[in-house]
Amino acid sequence: MNVLVCVKRVPAFGASVPLLDDGSAIDTRQLGFTIGPHEECAVEEAVRLVAAHGGAVTVLSAGPAEAAEQVRSALAAGADHGVVVETGTGELDPSATASAIADAVGVLTDAGTRPFDLLLFGTASADAGHGQVGARVAAGLGLPMVAGVKGVEVGDSGVLTLRCEAGDGVEWCRVEPPVVIAVREGLNLPRYPSMPGRLKARRAAIDVLDGAGAGGGLVPLGLRAPGAARAGPVVLGHGADAAGPVVDVFERLGVV
Repeated sequence: MNVLVCVKRVPAFGASVPLLDDGSAIDTRQLGFTIGPHEECAVEEAVRLVAAHGGAVTVLSAGPAEAAEQVRSALAAGADHGVVVETGTGELDPSATASAIADAVGVLTDAGTRPFDLLLFGTASADAGHGQVGARVAAGLGLPMVAGVKGVEVGDSGVLTLRCEAGDGVEWCRVEPPVVIAVREGLNLPRYPSMPGRLKARRAAIDVLDGAGAGGGLVPLGLRAPGAARAGPVVLGHGADAAGPVVDVFERLGVV
């Protein structure tokens, strides 16, 4: 089973994300980066599937050259091959990202790589959260796509049984590879990379493809940081002492 996992370089969780003074982009100079929890589960599932059924795991990231750091993290977790599609330092929209990935799949296949049986994505990236890239890649490659997957079983004939949570119920899908799958956090418990794995990943060769020509359709107008958190509740008083302040509030609201 040959599996491609697509991951995105995103700001580390819990960090304050500063913007440039003109609000045109994120100021990345002091930020740490990682991949999102959905994609961590995608990497883990790919490694487990290949361990059980044979094959290889290729991890691909479309973005700046620095995305090699996130690819190496996936290699340390057990992936076999790494690919960075360099698209420049600007943020790509979902259409451009999908175009770059689909083109890369074609290049990798033409270069002699066995066609991928599975293309795994996270349901949505941890920063923009568009949730579109997997579906757009599937459409571009003419492949079926199942989203929101939280369970993967491989039958004897290679047919996949996929479990998706739908509200209070569960939806089961059967599909034959090749197929694009978008997985959700909770599919599994991602492993913590071992020290030997980290050392091996540091020495691993990563293929670099040119994706600078990928074109999209969205034109960003600007970014805006969320407003300050609302103040907590204010105690106006206790018992009869609260009557006066409550009336004052009602008068300011025009109720009385």
